[in-house]
Amino acid sequence: MKREYLLISLFSLITAVFFYLFYQLIIPFFIPICWAAVFVIIFYPLYEKIRMRLKSKTLASLIMCIFMIVIVIGPITYIFVALVQEAADAVSKVNVMYRTGQLDNILSINVPWLDAFKQKLEPYYDVSQINLNAIIRDSIDKISGAILIQTSWLIANATKTIFYFFLMIFTTYYFFKDGELLVNKVKRIMPLTPSQTNLTFYQLREVTQATMYGGVVVALIQGLLGGILFAAVGIPSAVFWGAIMAFLSILPLVGAFIVYLPAGIILMLGGSYISGLVVIAVGMLVISQIDNVIRPYLISGKTSLHPLLLFFTIMGGIYLYGLLGIVLGPLIAAAFVTLLKILEFKLHPSATNDLAEPDVEGESN
Repeated sequence: MKREYLLISLFSLITAVFFYLFYQLIIPFFIPICWAAVFVIIFYPLYEKIRMRLKSKTLASLIMCIFMIVIVIGPITYIFVALVQEAADAVSKVNVMYRTGQLDNILSINVPWLDAFKQKLEPYYDVSQINLNAIIRDSIDKISGAILIQTSWLIANATKTIFYFFLMIFTTYYFFKDGELLVNKVKRIMPLTPSQTNLTFYQLREVTQATMYGGVVVALIQGLLGGILFAAVGIPSAVFWGAIMAFLSILPLVGAFIVYLPAGIILMLGGSYISGLVVIAVGMLVISQIDNVIRPYLISGKTSLHPLLLFFTIMGGIYLYGLLGIVLGPLIAAAFVTLLKILEFKLHPSATNDLAEPDVEGESN
């Protein structure tokens, strides 16, 4: 018994050492691997349809990679480059307006309801202490510095970025082709019964797809329509503002209205009443309503994350992983919620009815 215990301990130690070494080998390529996994999760239903039609995993995986390069990655790269350029142009224009005094003229517009609001605040707070020009000047300096840093990083790491891009495509190909085999191997080593293991992956897939389709896809559509709207009415840096609207649309309880509503008001204050009304009307009746029309269709029958949990996981993901955190944060939360539900099922099997899913054994992963 003592010898058996010693052998088990030695085996566990050796296993832990090799796990650590394997982690050190993989962690430098964490970002492209994660992006590959994200794209595979998003486009896996389309891959399954192509695979069923062609009867070939290899050909279907190759077609999906070409599709991603031409239809997805290409436009995203173009939009990102345009976004950086437009952000720099927007900051430059505001700087010029600040130096020439045009910004002071805009800020000094007499708005009756705003003056009345300031008068009501005066007994409680000295509004004159608020230096709006200084706040805007400081914001411009910070945004300019951030854009300069990011642009310099992209130029300095162009070779690394291109290498990571091709590495991501390479990984995506094998995730499509052998992903099902990998998932089955992971299932075999999980310390759960086959039905509980299938249930775990089913719940994880449902929450993940609900988060991806109901959050990211809807936000991208809202950002695209917002950018088209801004370009149609002649608002400069339409790509930049479209990207901002897309990002805000991902966050629960926020949304694209934070951008298009002030934009419409500014247009009307500048004398462009029709353009301002069009921006506000299209924003409220079309862009904001997409969330109520398309989201239920995309996540029909799926379990989504709670809005509060989704908000904090997105913000925490951005803080830890940057842009990748927008999708990686909810994915981690989805796995966490799924494990909690399995724990709940283990502790209270008779009271856990929401985990019951018909024919889980036959589910395809």
